[in-house]
Parts: sequence; C-alpha cells; structure tokens
Amino acid sequence: MTHIYLDYNASTPIAPEVKQAMMPFLENHYGNPSALHFASTTAKRAVEEARLQVASLIHCSPSEIIFTSGGSESNNHVLKSTFYRLREKGNHIITTAVEHPAILNVCKYLESIGANITYVGVDSFGRVNPKEIEEAITSKTILISVMHANNEVGTLQPLKEIGKIAKKHDILFHTDAAQSVGKLALDVKDLNVDFLTIAGHKLYAPKGVGALYIRDGIKIEPLIHGAGHEDGRRAGTENVLLVVGLGKACELAAENITYNEKIKDLRDYFWTELKQYFGENVSLNGHERERLTNTLNINFENRIGQDILSAIPQIAASTGSACHSGIVHLSPVLKAMGITEDIGKGAVRFSLGKYTTKEEIDESIRLIKKVLNRNGSFKS
Repeated sequence: MTHIYLDYNASTPIAPEVKQAMMPFLENHYGNPSALHFASTTAKRAVEEARLQVASLIHCSPSEIIFTSGGSESNNHVLKSTFYRLREKGNHIITTAVEHPAILNVCKYLESIGANITYVGVDSFGRVNPKEIEEAITSKTILISVMHANNEVGTLQPLKEIGKIAKKHDILFHTDAAQSVGKLALDVKDLNVDFLTIAGHKLYAPKGVGALYIRDGIKIEPLIHGAGHEDGRRAGTENVLLVVGLGKACELAAENITYNEKIKDLRDYFWTELKQYFGENVSLNGHERERLTNTLNINFENRIGQDILSAIPQIAASTGSACHSGIVHLSPVLKAMGITEDIGKGAVRFSLGKYTTKEEIDESIRLIKKVLNRNGSFKS
C-alpha cells in the first residue's frame, strides 16, 4: 500500500537537515547551558544561535525570544500570565470563535477564575472583522488574541488592522502563529503584535519544542517558576537538542520561503481536478485567496468526511466533523463559519507540505475518484 501524507497542518516530518543539526547534541555536548565550565560552552552557544535563527525568521531581536515546550505552552504563557499580572487593571480578554483549543480552553479556564472573555464571530470564510474587535473593547480589556492562520481552513486573519486597533487603545496583542510561521514571510513589527506563538512540529522541527516572541519592554509573569532560565521568563533547563532542531528549521524556512508557492500550485491543481470531476458536489471551506498556500478544506456533499478517509486508508488527512453513534458533530470552526451540518459533515482537510509531490496528488485524485461517484456517493 502506498501511503500519502496530506496532514502537514497536524504535524510535519523532521527535515533531514534538522536531524543532522541535532545529532551532535544527542551524542555529545551534554553540558547544562547554564553552567559556567567547559562542558556547557557548546550547549550555551547552540541555544543562543538557535535563538538568533528563530528571531531572524520573524524579524525581531534574539532577546525577544524564549523557548517553550510548544505552541500550547506559549499560548498558556501569554493568556494566563497577562491575566495574572494585569487583573487589577482589568479582566477582559478578546479572542475569536475559531481559535485553536490551545487558546479556547485556556480562556474557559480563565473564565472560571474571574476573567471576562469575548469570542468575536467570523464571516462565512472564517475571517474576523476588525471593527467587531474594536467594538468589543471595554475599559477593562487587557489582551486581544487572534490566530494568524486557521489550522482547519487556512484562512488568514487581518492582523495588521487588529494590531493598529490594539495599539490605539493601548491593549496588548497576541497571535497564535503556529500554522503560519514557515509558510509565510512574517515580520512581527509589520503585524503589530506584542506576542507571537511558534510550534516546532508545524515547520519540520521536532515535537515538544516551541518559542514565544515577547516584545521588548513587556513584562509578564512567568508561567513556570524556578531558576532564572530564559532571562527569568521561563524556568527549566533548556532542551538543547530540541532547541537546536527548532533553530535549524527556522533557518531553513527563512532560506526557502519561496517553496510555498510551489505547494500552492499543487494545492490549486488538486482542487481544480476535484472540482472538475465532482462539480457542484464539492465546495471549498475558507477564503479563496487569503488562505495558507498549503491548505485545502473541502466539503464532499451528501457524504461524511470520516467515512471517506476510512475508505481510503492510503491517504492521511483530517476531517472537520466527528461521527459518533450516527450523530455528526461539526468542528467549532465550521459552525462559527455558518456551515450547515448537511454540508459540513463531508468536510475533509488536505494539507500539503514541502515533501508533497505531484505524483502523490495525482494518486490521491485517482483514489478519491475510485471510491466516490461524481455525485459524492460511494461506488458499489
């Protein structure tokens, strides 16, 4: 059986160059980067080089980067620490209805201890209106958190405009950029953000490592208390092995950002072929243009996405709905976009990556056609 991986938004393979950069720190260089003797020198230098590599990718100072265990920790750090530090000023946080659970579930927790959260809705493309963000601001608003790119449908949010609004009202602004870092050219100053989340396993680095951009001059409470690692902002001895991997992955992304246009060409070819075959029985979720170059979320009408993927085990992809005991539950993202259950139950997300080939896309098209009729029903 030929396996075709089209779930890059869920996790990416580790790039060979990243593995190579990590190997010396798996075999040697075991010193604690915080120690002051010869065994720590190489480890400390590697951590600081990785910090520079991450900072260079998003155009900030290395001093504005701290290393974390991943996107979830970075998001928790910003939301919880800002709330704890500024709760005397206010308890109001603004976010959107289409955020990742690493934001939404943190907000639910904060609500349980006194936070007031506003979940701003989106349009049918999954895009938030900056005016609605501004209208939600109160005298108690301390933070706005809006993801850069949606993990399910790929829609990009208007961060520049939202950032200008946040600055106008002197409110801190965070973005979860786990899906966009490495796929788009990013500049934190251009985006007007105060905090930005990075997840290693979304850009060909290992799982279990991430980074958080904190604009110089901003002080927030550490999420993890202990010794003074990461300039006192995140306690815990740095995982040099994984940090080196993240740094190398960011360096590669900065050098090869143009490959995303090739991925876009493959994605568009994939969609064109499916659209020509299935016609009105398939529809697109997400914005047609303001979308990640690698993401294709399709509704196969009159079908259940989970059933389609079960019938094609050769393809690794994701669905936008879950089916339990015959009952279909749409994802919160599709619900927020106003996708009806009849349509959204057939949602399948295909997310391509740097190792996706045209041959794999052609084979995926063939397999989908083999399983489904033009009207979307399964072939007998």
